[in-house]
Amino acid sequence: MRELYEKMINEAMAAQRADVNTVRAKRGEEYVLTDTKPYVDEVRKMTAIGDQSRAVIDLHKNSVISHYETLTGLAKTVRPEDDPFVEHYQTPVVLEILKEQDEAFAKSVDAFIQAVADAEARIGLEAVRRYGGFYGPTCVVDFALIPGSTSNVVNRVLKQTEIPIEHKRAILAAKSWAMNTSYGFGDTFAHALEAGATPAEATAKEIAMMQKIYREPVEAQAELMEAAGMTSFDPRKYMSGYRRRMESTVRAAIDDGVHYGNILTIPAYSVGDISHHIAQSTFNMCKDDVVMAVIEAVTEVMDSTLRGALDSYKSYWDVLTLATGASAAATEYILELDAFSAPMVVDLLTKRFHNFVQAYPARGAAAELHNCDFMDMIYRGWKLLDKARKNRNGSDESLTPMIGKHPVDLAPIHENKVLMNPQWYAYPACAITVRFSALMRLADYPCLLTSEPVTATMMTNIIALDKATAAAPARACKNCATTSLVDQRQRYCQWKEAV
Repeated sequence: MRELYEKMINEAMAAQRADVNTVRAKRGEEYVLTDTKPYVDEVRKMTAIGDQSRAVIDLHKNSVISHYETLTGLAKTVRPEDDPFVEHYQTPVVLEILKEQDEAFAKSVDAFIQAVADAEARIGLEAVRRYGGFYGPTCVVDFALIPGSTSNVVNRVLKQTEIPIEHKRAILAAKSWAMNTSYGFGDTFAHALEAGATPAEATAKEIAMMQKIYREPVEAQAELMEAAGMTSFDPRKYMSGYRRRMESTVRAAIDDGVHYGNILTIPAYSVGDISHHIAQSTFNMCKDDVVMAVIEAVTEVMDSTLRGALDSYKSYWDVLTLATGASAAATEYILELDAFSAPMVVDLLTKRFHNFVQAYPARGAAAELHNCDFMDMIYRGWKLLDKARKNRNGSDESLTPMIGKHPVDLAPIHENKVLMNPQWYAYPACAITVRFSALMRLADYPCLLTSEPVTATMMTNIIALDKATAAAPARACKNCATTSLVDQRQRYCQWKEAV
């Protein structure tokens, strides 16, 4: 198994470093699509070993390559306003392929579409709650079944739908990690209500939108992009070109017995580095030396920690848990260098959310999505550091958070000259909020801290070992930061009830 663990780490960190090295070299410059080639080159090297399914690995590899080749054939660059959507064109295509290849699955999707209409009261209730901020800060498109998320609503409808359980799981996965279209639940309702519609009329519009993203996902995504003013490339041409390149890979995965939920998930979750994590918005954000230093230091903590535990992993899940735990501990540690902590930030951002709802009632459905990711990450890190500080007590030992039996190496943070010299970036005598301010920039965009390229690559490796089980969404309590520290919304979660 050591070979597998080392492979997972090597492939994941190669993806992360391709992003970080490119951003470091290009920050402040004008982004062009070919800037992402180093990431594509690293993904091309991914392989299946041992019992891993090659069809699963190919879903990841070929999606990245197809995405890159299709985009570069249509555009030279992607506007910052358009880059959040680049992960949303793949699932509509794959979903349509699956429906065409499997008549029984297509009938199940149709039954779910009808069930959405039958669930008018539930759809209306959830839309009202989302519009009014009832659930507090929430990820509308989340990888877990948290209150207020689209997958939470989809799961509630699926529980009342009489179709095969594995089809239910595929349909649920399609709006979890797979991000079927750019639509977030409640957006149509909010805008209709603000435009003068009655709640009943707004609910009808919401139902129609939810149905369309499953009935005609490709056309729905194209229309969503037109409404959003996406101009970087033609979305219909993209999805047509992507389908042409990916159809044989999807069919091979079907033939290999890969769960439809995984076939839907992997192609979308793997492409975000191309024109999203490596993109103009990232180049602009990382012009700030301290923002760049945070990303670099967290990357080094992940790498050092993962490799240091190479001989002590008990399962492949340990590798993923340590990767995400190490980055959480590292980010919280940087926050605490300025004497802030996760509870302070969660309180601040939760209060801000409730005021934001009042200031912007028709806010974008995903507005607070990454704030939630950031809060959940630092809350996890805070718990790890809190335990480590209590265990260290008054001794002079280095602070060493433990994730299970694995130590987190925080030394790279102290070796980072920028992070250790905040006085270079503010009035020197009062430079006590420099690192915190950089982290607040990253609170809107923590993708290279959490880290998405690392988790996507590791999850593909894990799914390749258990191809027949739907991996998404995560069927476990997410320990949401706001739920744990501020909002008491546990009764509205669905993680135990996931289909």
